[in-house]
Amino acid sequence: MTSDLPPIRRRTFLGGAAATAAAILPSAAVRAQPGDPVAPTTNGPVRGVRSDGINRFLGIRYGADTGRARFRPPVRPEPWQDAASATEYGPASPQRSNQPETAEDCLFLNVWTPGLADGGNRPVMVYFHGGAYSNGSGSHPLYDGTRLCQRGDVVVITVNHRLNAFGYLYLRRLAGEAFAASGNCGQLDLILALEWVRENARQFGGDPDRVMVFGQSGGGGKIASLMATPAAEGLFHSAATMSGQQVTASGPANATERARAFLAALGLDDDSAHGAADLPAGTLVDALGTADPVLPYGSVYFGPVKDDLVMPRHPFYPTAAPQSLHIPMIIGNTHDETRAFLRGPQYENIGWDDLPALLIPNMRVDIRPETVVARYRELYPQRSPEEIFYAATTAARSWRAAIIEAEERAKAGAPAFVYQLDWGNPHAPHTFDIPLAFDNTAVPDSLTGNSQTARNMATLLSEALIALARTGDPNHAALPQWQPYTMEHRETLVLDWPPRMENDPRGAERELFASVPYVQPGT
Repeated sequence: MTSDLPPIRRRTFLGGAAATAAAILPSAAVRAQPGDPVAPTTNGPVRGVRSDGINRFLGIRYGADTGRARFRPPVRPEPWQDAASATEYGPASPQRSNQPETAEDCLFLNVWTPGLADGGNRPVMVYFHGGAYSNGSGSHPLYDGTRLCQRGDVVVITVNHRLNAFGYLYLRRLAGEAFAASGNCGQLDLILALEWVRENARQFGGDPDRVMVFGQSGGGGKIASLMATPAAEGLFHSAATMSGQQVTASGPANATERARAFLAALGLDDDSAHGAADLPAGTLVDALGTADPVLPYGSVYFGPVKDDLVMPRHPFYPTAAPQSLHIPMIIGNTHDETRAFLRGPQYENIGWDDLPALLIPNMRVDIRPETVVARYRELYPQRSPEEIFYAATTAARSWRAAIIEAEERAKAGAPAFVYQLDWGNPHAPHTFDIPLAFDNTAVPDSLTGNSQTARNMATLLSEALIALARTGDPNHAALPQWQPYTMEHRETLVLDWPPRMENDPRGAERELFASVPYVQPGT
């Protein structure tokens, strides 16, 4: 593969090897020393470390212990006077996945910045992690902000917040108005974090009037939901979602049925629903595997709720939320999203006779699978059943939602810059764009590897995010002219090597699935 690069600013590639080697070390491994940086915040001073020319503050508290007010909105912490250590990541929300440390006391964020209170007015890039609203944290090595800071002279922030039942268990109809906001507590945590950013950005060398939120998978869904949440208005000025969409939120009736199913697993009913607030956190985690009572697959879904209190409308139904139409937005997906999570023996050596039955539960829309197979074989006669399986399941699921979001913004005349990540082996799966976005291809967990082409691809995406944060326009010298999406042309940046612009890529697939209603997971 070629290593030649399109013309770009030289600063992009200076010090690549040395900086990469330093950036892949776990941030928490660097301990505070005398003379390390101290920054004041609205809650109290924090002491971080300086390494590789970047100030790192890990585990900054932005909210009080949520275990003291479970299922209720977050509150600011009690202020402190002495500099709090900010050299290690804070706990993640309780969850079923493997995290080094979890606790209900999880409202912590992490900051990487080149300078402190130096008048730099740098763009601030706030990342919301994925994990389908149920798992994950802002502490993964792939999210280390060092290289983004070095590349773009920006401030990078990652956030922990409440997940799954702790952040999205809707109890309003079962336990009363004391829990009116319970279905969106995880979103309210993010809003509190963004308020912290607004109040403290300048102390960390950032510009509170140039805050970009970006996120992958569930993180993108969190962003789309915030774009329809009045309390979030004005807290961010650009947005980028990667393989994460939220066309509709969970409705209050479905959210209540999910709450009932979850409570039943805890041995509680409608009359004792409030008792969930007093159970041990581990007991709640054990019940997260309860089957979803609404959807015919998977464990009980937790996500934002259209509760007419915190969230009065759906994010992209029937239109894009008006409050955020002025915000420039990147909407991206990978070519073969479902290769990341539809894995196992049943998906290997697929035959033509097996394909329809495999498609039915995995497309997540109600369409005759034989029709889908016939159309794909007509469009792509050279493809194998396995290739068609991943193409069709991707097109019917998350990519479909991305198209809907882009269409609604185009109809409203709102800027949406759409990309499709094609580069990968054989095609890019879900999560493939994370190391590219953070320029962290050298991190051991990176699916991309650290070849020259991988680093080139990281340049394309990370520079686009930096440009969006800085100017509201993702264009930069290494890209073809990236035009916003319109209904007439459906302009899409295909991130491959080399990158190219296409009008309506996979348009025939889009038209096929547009013939049936889209079902948002969780709705």
